[in-house]
Amino acid sequence: MNHPITRSTAVLFLLLFALNACKQADNKSQNQKNTSAADQNWWKEAVVYQIYPRSFKDSNGDGVGDLNGITSKLDYIKSLGINTVWLNPVYSSPNTDNGYDVSDYRNIMKEFGTMGDFDKMLKGMHERGIKLVMDLVVNHSSNQHEWFKQSRSSRSNPYRNYYHWWNAERGKPPYRYSLFDVNHDAWKYDSLTNAYYLHYFSVQQPDLNWENPKVRQEVYSIMKFWADKGIDGFRMDAYQFAAKDTTFPKIPVNGQNFMKYYAIGPHLHDYLKEMNREIYSKYNLMSVAEGAGNSLQDAHDMVDADRHELNMAYAFDGVSVAKANGYSLLELKNVFSRWDSAFAKKGWLSIFLANHDQARLVSRFGNDSPEFREVSSKMLNTFLLTMRGTPYVYNGDELGMTNAGFTKIEDYNDIALRNEYQHMENTGGDLKQFLQLAGKENRDNSRTPFPWNGSANAGFTTGTPWLKINPNYKTINASAEDKDPNSCLNYFRKVVKLRKDNPVLVYGKYTLLDKSNPNVYAYTREYNGKKLLVLLNFKNKAAVVNTGIDLAKAKVLLGNYAEPAQDAKLRPYEAVVYQL
Repeated sequence: MNHPITRSTAVLFLLLFALNACKQADNKSQNQKNTSAADQNWWKEAVVYQIYPRSFKDSNGDGVGDLNGITSKLDYIKSLGINTVWLNPVYSSPNTDNGYDVSDYRNIMKEFGTMGDFDKMLKGMHERGIKLVMDLVVNHSSNQHEWFKQSRSSRSNPYRNYYHWWNAERGKPPYRYSLFDVNHDAWKYDSLTNAYYLHYFSVQQPDLNWENPKVRQEVYSIMKFWADKGIDGFRMDAYQFAAKDTTFPKIPVNGQNFMKYYAIGPHLHDYLKEMNREIYSKYNLMSVAEGAGNSLQDAHDMVDADRHELNMAYAFDGVSVAKANGYSLLELKNVFSRWDSAFAKKGWLSIFLANHDQARLVSRFGNDSPEFREVSSKMLNTFLLTMRGTPYVYNGDELGMTNAGFTKIEDYNDIALRNEYQHMENTGGDLKQFLQLAGKENRDNSRTPFPWNGSANAGFTTGTPWLKINPNYKTINASAEDKDPNSCLNYFRKVVKLRKDNPVLVYGKYTLLDKSNPNVYAYTREYNGKKLLVLLNFKNKAAVVNTGIDLAKAKVLLGNYAEPAQDAKLRPYEAVVYQL
């Protein structure tokens, strides 16, 4: 039986309908907010400052930087505005590769201090709102590690299978290329047990056997030890090489395709998933792999959230663009745009152009001449801090530090360089040309001690520094730049603050503009109705950019010249960030 609806009933019905619709809309909005919040993580919003401890600050006059030295400079580090520090290895080590040959993962290198010093440093960082990411070196250990000493003592030792051994009666093992070996041979014969062991890096760095479950559990125990101390993450050194095909099939003998044949081996993702279950799922840790594999898919397989492996990886394509004789900006734009596009909706990447394994940022990608060093350094840091992804800044690049100017083999400490020099001597190579190239590209350029002031030894040490001080320290140092409002240092602080104050620079959509322009890198970032335009002139001459955007009404947020450009013509190495 039908009943007529009165006017009052109809009004009430419409009111209830409207309220329900509003509630649904509010729920939908809240769900969107919750989804957005779920995608936002502290490690995405971090600005990571990499400290090379050996070269940062010496507190006891032995010429080597140490943990107490870092602690003494925590206020400086905080003043940069960064919120995360990545510390190169500080574990016990014989130091044949500056700490990347670990002899005890639960102790501190004597030159760097004690575990008490570490705890004090970590506490000081956390008190200042700074998180600490440790370097985890577990593709290999030192040959002085107790595991390896036991492993090589006899074929029946319980630790034998912690490393990769090839018994000599089987004949010579299939060739494997070593990055650091004098002869680039990754198999080292050991007469004690008449067998060869594998080392992708130096002979002092035997590769761990990740195919052995006991090795993996040892590593997870080490990670738990440091996580329980309160550290905030791990950077996994050379981890993409950890998994091996232990049948050791024959592969091409040279190192030209090292990544193709040595990275992302069998079961690597199984190990990462296991590591995630054992460690990363139980702690609020940031995780980053050195290297993103051979392809975009390799990288996605490591970092996509639904894979339950790692948070992010380094894509080395960008840093590899620069060569001793220069580089193409078009290639650089293509690399970063391609990676951004691939990870626009899923996964996360790091953004970097320099670290302890590269020459100095301004010397490789900018212009380290007195005329252009400051302005090009500022431009490069603008790029790093306005791109999508977690930016990594290497200590000293905030000052615009340059290459060291080394000319003799005696100037260098780098084991890879010294061994390659010996290889060149043995094979009749051009040593003069080799050293000229090293002066532009070798990683010791970035490892010279940090210049704190213009006093003796740049205020780094009262002793003899382990590596020569860059001779330009009297003008390029933290004390002088701190006092100069227009310095590289104070500009760096401004661009870090700009990123921190504008989530659009973290999460915003990236769109490349004027793609074929060989001089200018231009792009927009968009997020939640806010849009920024970034213009970067990578050349030492004026350049015109065509973005199709009218800048008359745009607001300048930051520029590396006293009076930023108000039109599309940019001065040498000019950087401008606009709000549209």
